[in-house]
Amino acid sequence: MTARVRVLLADDQPLVRSGLRVLIADHPDLEVVGEAADGTEAVRLARESRPDVVVMDIRMPGLDGIEATARIMADPGPTRVLVLTTFDEDEHVYGALRAGASGFAVKDMAVDDILAAIRVVAAGDALIAPGVTRRLIADFVERPAPAPRRPHRPVEGITEREREVLTLVGRGRTNSEIAEELFISVATTKSHVARLFTKLGARDRVHLVITAYEMGLVAPPG
Repeated sequence: MTARVRVLLADDQPLVRSGLRVLIADHPDLEVVGEAADGTEAVRLARESRPDVVVMDIRMPGLDGIEATARIMADPGPTRVLVLTTFDEDEHVYGALRAGASGFAVKDMAVDDILAAIRVVAAGDALIAPGVTRRLIADFVERPAPAPRRPHRPVEGITEREREVLTLVGRGRTNSEIAEELFISVATTKSHVARLFTKLGARDRVHLVITAYEMGLVAPPG
């Protein structure tokens, strides 16, 4: 039997938490292991219960979702953060991305899409709501970070095929789409992506996308 994905819900709105909890209860591969009403509680519960995924709101009283994400990601362990946001919160999402969030779900997405986003993040992937995240990531790498940005890095230590795969990941392609475009199998594509994680020190697919932009392999939309 496949292990359940253990989910921690962090949102200051009780209705949002209860709604998600009820929906998750209908899916045997998911389970809610805790609920937090603010960032401080989210960090504490994440350390206690070690969930697979924290569904994290950004705007919460006291410690917000960005700082809570940073603290959770600073701890060792498998926990990943899926940010729950709205279309008018881009500025906050940039901060969450820098803090280590692995994916983004939009509050007005279909319920099935949010549940799918939880599963994808738990599985180690991260490109959620591509139309939203590609725009966010493209803007993110063009905006000044708190510390001086690195110049575009040369592509070192990766093969030409891995470079092609990284470029397509940066364009938001799925593994299946990459396999089709490069005329290789999905299994081979996954192997290339896994090697890119190791060689580039990327935590997840979102960070591969950022790396593709920083290396100049993909140009932000202009």
